[in-house]
Amino acid sequence: MKHENSARFARQLDKADPLKAYRSKFHIPKINGKRSHYFTGNSLGLQPKTTNSYIQDELKDWAQLGVEGHLHGKRPWLYYHHFTKKALAAIVGAKPIEVVAMHQLTVNLHLMMISFYQPTPTRYKIIMEAGAFPSDQYAVETQIKFHGFDPGEALIELEPRAGEHALRTEDILAAIHQHKDQLALVLFSGVQYYTGQFFDIRSITQAGHQAGAYVGFDLAHAVGNVPLQLHRDQVDFAVWCSYKYLNSGPGSVAGAFVHEKHAHKSNLPRLAGWWGHNEKERFLMQKGFKPIPGIDGWQLSNFPVLAGAPHLASLEIFQEAGMKVLRKKSLLLTGYLEFLLKEIDPVENHFTILTPADPKQRGCQLSLFFHRNGKRIFQALTKAGVIGDWREPNVIRVAPVPLYNSFMDVYSFASVLQKALR
Repeated sequence: MKHENSARFARQLDKADPLKAYRSKFHIPKINGKRSHYFTGNSLGLQPKTTNSYIQDELKDWAQLGVEGHLHGKRPWLYYHHFTKKALAAIVGAKPIEVVAMHQLTVNLHLMMISFYQPTPTRYKIIMEAGAFPSDQYAVETQIKFHGFDPGEALIELEPRAGEHALRTEDILAAIHQHKDQLALVLFSGVQYYTGQFFDIRSITQAGHQAGAYVGFDLAHAVGNVPLQLHRDQVDFAVWCSYKYLNSGPGSVAGAFVHEKHAHKSNLPRLAGWWGHNEKERFLMQKGFKPIPGIDGWQLSNFPVLAGAPHLASLEIFQEAGMKVLRKKSLLLTGYLEFLLKEIDPVENHFTILTPADPKQRGCQLSLFFHRNGKRIFQALTKAGVIGDWREPNVIRVAPVPLYNSFMDVYSFASVLQKALR
């Protein structure tokens, strides 16, 4: 498609957009009384308009039924985690037995590492990308120390080549092969939060397994954003939050995946809680933990219903729209943003796009590194009605989300940026 830098062209794209009606399903914040241009769904997704009714359903059942809501509510609380499985499985390319909504992302990562990071004196190293999100760094560091190893020795952090901003898949695979005899775990982001790079999950997983290691992914910036096939790709485990692209509210319930090949391994080391115990025997209150087959066996506590209600509201929208259609629009939307940015600054005098140019290696995020005055430009954007995301030292992350961002949003952002640069 040949792009044009014009409002007329952006409106034409919006008119042809099969997802254009979904924008009206979300509350879009206002700045100074005017609807904002919201580009930070990679940090906190917008609220679906159905969220309130979903929460009110649970509050009504709580008021009218009390504890009986566990069995007789509109959506019985006892089985609440089951209601998310179909949608989550479709979003991450999994089977229902492999996915569950539970806890928070970092809690889930620790739970997964208890099971899948079992170092020995000779096989104890972890490979991950340098500059991973801090909670991943802290979790890995403390897990290594917990097992009595030195992070300086056990942790291998991979950086891009000099002068480059993204990791090359070939370099990741080479590092895995290089350390294969000492490697216990390969742990990467699905999409790198800072650069927006979408890693080659399938190739990394295959290389990790060939090296004799487990392979896991933090999908915080990938779930609901990019196409995933966790079951097909044989990923051992994955974790994610639901408040970014999944639009489930600040701090909402997170999620996790464990491949079906591990579903019946009751001898896998794990931290146990009663909600992961055999459902038929859970209320017998007896000793002896018997994990539910599949990922459900990693649950610790009963489901947070009031946090889960917004999650259901958003997942219903994903089921309607479908990830294939969302991805198709995402490619167009982000591609149009990239075109406009290059029109504004063709020789990178003001900023450099850190995110890979190959659409297959990114989701709906472009990270702009400003060579000077980045914070002032960000403040000017905010004042002009753009809600973006600032990351030190000089990066503005821009995420045109296909569910609720329009091509006119993208065009307007580029126009405001151009004025701010002047």
